[in-house]
Amino acid sequence: MKTILIPTDFSENAWNTISFAMQFLKEERCAFYFLHTYTPAFYRMDYILGGPEFSAIPDKGVDASLAGLEKTLEAVKTKFNNPKHIYKTISAFNVLTDEINELNAKKGIDLIIMGTQGASGIKEIFLGTNTVHVIRKSSVPILVIPSGYTYKHIERVLFTTDYLIEYNRNQLYIAIEIAKIYNAEITVLHIKEEYDMTKEQLENKAFLGLYLAQIPHSFEEVKGTQMPDAIMEYLEKNNYELLVMMGKKYSFFERMMKRQHIDQVGFHVQIPFLVIPDTHNTVK
Repeated sequence: MKTILIPTDFSENAWNTISFAMQFLKEERCAFYFLHTYTPAFYRMDYILGGPEFSAIPDKGVDASLAGLEKTLEAVKTKFNNPKHIYKTISAFNVLTDEINELNAKKGIDLIIMGTQGASGIKEIFLGTNTVHVIRKSSVPILVIPSGYTYKHIERVLFTTDYLIEYNRNQLYIAIEIAKIYNAEITVLHIKEEYDMTKEQLENKAFLGLYLAQIPHSFEEVKGTQMPDAIMEYLEKNNYELLVMMGKKYSFFERMMKRQHIDQVGFHVQIPFLVIPDTHNTVK
């Protein structure tokens, strides 16, 4: 059974993300944790002792959190009520990134599903501060759903890479699983910015091909001076339902963030994108 974490702020965009998740994993046995974190408008002494739940002193933030989660749970059961799914709620007085790391240590989260902040104009989408920080700090793969995106069956997956790291099965597991579930084809896209690939890059490409051997896949190479822009142009010319990218330093995602203000990263991805953390030095 897969363990899925969905942070929510009870907004329309958060509900859209939940709806996507229910359809995305409708055939899989999953335990869904709906998480809402909150911090007080002003600090109270009883938080030192464990917060309102310990002291029994009322707090509007706690009440709103619990009420919102209960409403979310009722809505999910009413609309979906999948017998393959288990639904649980977590209300936490904590910073979102810290709470996610703690939950992962306790429950072994397989995937985090989050929404973007919203749309601006026709093409531009933005990541809010929480999403950016979670992606940077999480050791768990994160599936980000663009605001207003309607669920579509996944037939084609675009995986961007520079072949600069030695991939392992743990890193690629979630992307491979998604491809198997949907019988989807993976396109491995390399943006050739300057020189020919090094010996190490060629070796990493060969190993990647071995890991993807049981899945329909192909390798593509496109010349472009700016990797983020080249990938956006490729997506505009080709139809894909999922973009996969690595969250390591100097990756496509990191380079996108360097070009924008960290609190509001904007770019033109209009499909769900999966960010895989760089864990190639981690042994499970």
